[in-house]
Amino acid sequence: MLIGVPKEIYPGENRVAIIPSGIDALLSAGFEVVIQEGAGDNSHYSDDEYRNCGACIAPSAQSLYEQADIVLKVRQPLDEEVSLLKENSTLICLLDAWFNLPLIKQLAQRNVRSFALEFIPRTTRAQSMDVLSSMGAISGYRSVLAGAIELPQYFPMLMTAAGTIHPAKVFIIGAGVAGLMAISTARRLGAVVEAYDTRVEVREQVESLGAKFVEFDLPQEEGSSAGGYATEKSEEFYTKQREQMQAKVAQADLVITTAAIPGKMSPRLITKDMLHCMKKGSVIVDLAAERGGNVEGTVAGHKVYLDGITIIGYTDHPGRVPVHASQLLTKNITTYLLNMASEGQLNIDMEDDIIAATLITEAGEIKHEGLKAKAEKE
Repeated sequence: MLIGVPKEIYPGENRVAIIPSGIDALLSAGFEVVIQEGAGDNSHYSDDEYRNCGACIAPSAQSLYEQADIVLKVRQPLDEEVSLLKENSTLICLLDAWFNLPLIKQLAQRNVRSFALEFIPRTTRAQSMDVLSSMGAISGYRSVLAGAIELPQYFPMLMTAAGTIHPAKVFIIGAGVAGLMAISTARRLGAVVEAYDTRVEVREQVESLGAKFVEFDLPQEEGSSAGGYATEKSEEFYTKQREQMQAKVAQADLVITTAAIPGKMSPRLITKDMLHCMKKGSVIVDLAAERGGNVEGTVAGHKVYLDGITIIGYTDHPGRVPVHASQLLTKNITTYLLNMASEGQLNIDMEDDIIAATLITEAGEIKHEGLKAKAEKE
């Protein structure tokens, strides 16, 4: 079977699904590999590097899609790409499936087998395939850098002849992969860091990175699902959480929010009333901006100013680090693909929990039960 890697055309996307060093593993598994001309340019990988690693170069997207039995992408295909996918081909990428139902229906209608990388379960066996964790770590790192640049003060404590500069106070909401990386990065820059998570079991991880773990007196509700992802809470929970969180937000120079729930809009953790209590010049980086944001006033993809507070809602943090983001994606995607490959062919075993969790469309049907039920309601 022939694997095709097209150039990403999603607005602002700089990553590539496979970098040159990942080609050998695919060739060794019995696949042929074709890369679209210029696919690696924005990630700083040249066509010659791909050629030297054994890949062929397709001169255009159309020529690539005409050949490809398996298409490996970073982001979901746009309409113009969907029309190029050939019947019975296989698509593997971040489909953002819960919020792209029209696309899922299109893929089914075109008889394309599709897999959504964001549905990979957070299990030990799937760790090396976990795209969301790889990209979440980059987002956590970048969130601190973005906040530090906007903050009108130093992060570390400095003792100078002109006086002592006190360290910045950083409050991180959510101690998942992104939150833990944000803690680590902020601490390395010299900030005093506090972090909060609904899961008290992450206290040890937070404290091991040098941050103080914050606890609130809240009703006990399930913290995470069986797949390792956060679960939605009741409105009563969020109301009490905001009431107790206000004091911490008011003390912070930089707040980073990371709360996201698969298939749902982001929970609102910081209201405009809470912004009024913050110090002028404070900064918030909202890593949940793409799904409405954790902060009232966040604008996805933009930086805004409200009541003297800077709110950063960038949604492309991994794309701003395309070299390493693409390197990590290559490992995730090749490991995922080779898990269901044998001698250059795909072996779709629905007894495999990873395959079963990520298969979205096949043979003209939506196979994912949750998405199928959602489609039937519409």
